[in-house]
This record gives sequence, C-alpha cells and structure tokens, in this order.
Amino acid sequence: MLSVGRTLTDRWPYVTAAGLVLGLDRWSKSVVQAALEPGVERVVVAGFFDLVHFQNTGVAFGLFSGGQSMGRVVVLSGLAVAASVVVVVYSMRSPAADRLLQYALALILGGALGNLYDRVRLGHVVDFLYFHAGAYYWPAFNAADASISIGAALLLAVVVRDEIRARS
Repeated sequence: MLSVGRTLTDRWPYVTAAGLVLGLDRWSKSVVQAALEPGVERVVVAGFFDLVHFQNTGVAFGLFSGGQSMGRVVVLSGLAVAASVVVVVYSMRSPAADRLLQYALALILGGALGNLYDRVRLGHVVDFLYFHAGAYYWPAFNAADASISIGAALLLAVVVRDEIRARS
C-alpha cells in the first residue's frame, strides 16, 4: 500500500521536475525570441521540421487563437491558475510514492506554469517547434505544450494501470 505523505519534503523530486520543465521552457523560449523575429521561420530538416517564432494568443497548438485582448489573457490565465491549483491539490492528496502519477502531474504543472508566465508577461505564448510532412503541418508548439501532452499521456497510463489493478 502506498502512503499518501502530504508534505512537500516527500515530493521534492516532483517539485524539482516541475521546476526543470519551467526552466527549460523559459530558456528555450528566450533563445527563440532572441534568434527569430515574430513570424520568422527557419528550416531545420527540410520537409519535416522548422523553428518558428509564433505568438499564440490561444491555448495549446493555437486552439481558440484570435486577436489579442486583455479579456482573453485574463480568462486563459485564470484557467491556467485553476488547472495548476487542481494539479497541486491532486498531487498532495495522492501517494507521494506513486512516481508515475507524481511525475505526470509535475510535467503538467511545469508546462502550465511556463505558458502562464508567457501569457501574463507577454499577453501571448511563444510557440516555436513546427513539424510537418510535405503540405501537412502540425500546429506549432513549445516545450511547455510538449510537457503537458506527455504528462497527460502518463496520467492516462496511470488511470489504465489503476483500472487494471482494481480488476485483478
């Protein structure tokens, strides 16, 4: 049986992981902002991968983007704060020894905080990874988006694992 352990000391590896994600996200976005003007695209692997500097006013992968407005920034920032609080509460109420769950939550939290930082500071999120196959493009994204996506996939794996355990 896993113990819940509600102290931050029990979770230092996960807090560190979230901090590393946030640091990687901030660093990578600052490099892109220094190297590329907004809208500029640099081919890295022809026909497959480009670095870009997009200013995303929506959410992950450009969803719900449109013009820049303070209302949009406030609403999306509020949602990011609420999601971060939910992740922290869920983490604190879950067993610290459940490493897969805790790292999944850490990835989600670090990514959410990275994009929140951009949204509050800049009014948009910096996206820069742009994959495509010929004329088919995946929406541009950043390290925070990738972290959130990986964390969500790991969280799904935890749910499936726990369901299998419950049926055994």
